[in-house]
Amino acid sequence: MPDPFWLSHDDLHVLPVLHDRLECAAAVREAVHSLAPKALVVEIPSSLERAWRQAVGRLPALSFVVFETAERETIYLPVHPADPMAEATRLAAERGLPLACGDLDTDGYGAWRDAVPDAYALHRLGLRAVFDAFRRLPRGQDPADARREGALAHHAQRLRAEHGGPVLVVCGMHHAEAVAAALAAIQPTPMTLPRRQGARVVHPDPEGLAEILPEPPFYVAAWEAFRSGAVLSGEPAPVAAGRTLGPFRVLSGGKGDDPARVRAAVARAAGKAGSGYRLDRLRLQWALLREAEAALLAAAPDERVEPWQRRNLARFARNLARLSGALLPDLYDLVVAARGCVSDNFAWELHRLASAYPDQADAAADVPTARIRAEHLWQSLRRLRLQRRLRRPKQRGLDALLRRRRPGERFPGEWLAGFDENAICSYPPEDVVVEEFGRYLKRRGKSILSEERARTVPFTSSVLDGIDVRETLRHVGDRRPWVRELGRVPGEVGPVVVVFEDEGRGEQGRFPYALTWMGEHAQESDMAFYATDPAQGIVGPGICRVTYGGFLLSYPPGRLAEVWSDPDYALAETKAELLLLAALDYAQERIVVHVAARPPRGIFQTVAGRLDRKILHVPLGTLSPATLRRLRVMHVLAGHGRREIARDYVW
Repeated sequence: MPDPFWLSHDDLHVLPVLHDRLECAAAVREAVHSLAPKALVVEIPSSLERAWRQAVGRLPALSFVVFETAERETIYLPVHPADPMAEATRLAAERGLPLACGDLDTDGYGAWRDAVPDAYALHRLGLRAVFDAFRRLPRGQDPADARREGALAHHAQRLRAEHGGPVLVVCGMHHAEAVAAALAAIQPTPMTLPRRQGARVVHPDPEGLAEILPEPPFYVAAWEAFRSGAVLSGEPAPVAAGRTLGPFRVLSGGKGDDPARVRAAVARAAGKAGSGYRLDRLRLQWALLREAEAALLAAAPDERVEPWQRRNLARFARNLARLSGALLPDLYDLVVAARGCVSDNFAWELHRLASAYPDQADAAADVPTARIRAEHLWQSLRRLRLQRRLRRPKQRGLDALLRRRRPGERFPGEWLAGFDENAICSYPPEDVVVEEFGRYLKRRGKSILSEERARTVPFTSSVLDGIDVRETLRHVGDRRPWVRELGRVPGEVGPVVVVFEDEGRGEQGRFPYALTWMGEHAQESDMAFYATDPAQGIVGPGICRVTYGGFLLSYPPGRLAEVWSDPDYALAETKAELLLLAALDYAQERIVVHVAARPPRGIFQTVAGRLDRKILHVPLGTLSPATLRRLRVMHVLAGHGRREIARDYVW
């Protein structure tokens, strides 16, 4: 950790901070611990001191100080634990130190937005380096700045005269140098309003905290847990289910989430991200994502966030942050990346957890509750619509009421009785989806190989396979178009291997069910797959629901033997590798498409070369997450006779 930093003149010290940032709240704690001041001054107007102290006294419950200017403009001042001014005020109260709200109250102050470094740089580089970078940036000046900075210096000098030194002034980086310079001369008593009329403290409605707080409420709650020592270790546990809607279990809804669960999530996040006096925002962000994954798994057991989806989310969120000129993504960027790389449900759970602040819902209503919205605070907004995709029961019409209701099990295990693995079959509508996906992967494989061998040349007499717009623009000075000729694919595409999750070959983990079955007609392929245990997913009489871990589609049908006990595949260490070996063994065409999060081991390329085959790896993350989720679900039926009733039980 870099050493604490402040500007000094004798025993008067100025701590430059960024408003509303938890890294700066940590810097205040470090400075107070290292300097041990006798008094503190904060950059809060003295005319708002009564309302400010009342709002800080309500922490950890969040508040807003609301007042009107002479031009009838309403000002909203947030008071939350992650603000450095609030942290300084709390430390003064906890240590019994004198505190002055030393800023000058001025109407008509310019709405300056200085360019500032990302607050996360404070954690990595320290306050000194960030302040040096800020000093070199251009920033606007207001005519009232000199009077405001003189007022802060005056209150620091007054407290030193009354209580001795050292005295610490906490103010924004914009004013820090000028305040330090003003401390060198005796400052006159500033002329300001003794008390602003109409200033009041309100309790913001918990439902809209994410859009009105400068920091995500989850981060603010984590900082509050960290500073109070209420931290936990370990990974998030599955969330308790609430009422059931179809196959999904829905958490307790309403404003925010279950306070007890959120408190535990916040405490775990604070334990992972905290060190010394600081919270690592990057670790805090990662903990938030992991907690959202646990919530998603409880709400929709079939939806898991795979490692390749985490990598894509991290890259996408990083790129969004770069477009904003930030080191780390904000909450909006995270939710956009979660929706694009995982699902709407995950983005919904992430936003729901990030918006939760349990101490707000439990706070006593000692002040009026206000419904503050983003339009009241911010000049420009970014909007995002999330649609949670849950299966809900339909309203039954007259025809449905007249039909006999579907019976349930008369006794436990009735639907599984008579289930014979030698007479099982698949559900045809699902076969159609899988086969079409296999044909799509074959077409995509040929397209990838053709693109790899493509060449771009200047136009002479033929446009070949089309004009290459990019190269034409790149050589616009040549005054002639460039054309593209696709390469020749070295052979046709045969088997397709799709790996969603890998598992050791001998393990009886999440995917203990391994099977090989034959295509029923010429339009179907032979298939080998490993999946979850059918006995754990009984949904109807002789109808079981399983989730693929991976599968192999082999063309043409009628040739695939039992691959899971074949001694020729002893080289395979995992179930996914066994499927790939079987694909190479049974391939009649030269190219085998391998879809997985990672490429196969190098030895499989050697095996493929000796068999005159080529493995074309397609990253799993390049395919649609929605399509992959739909493909992973399959139903195993106990005989062809179950197909007639399967549509009543399959979801």
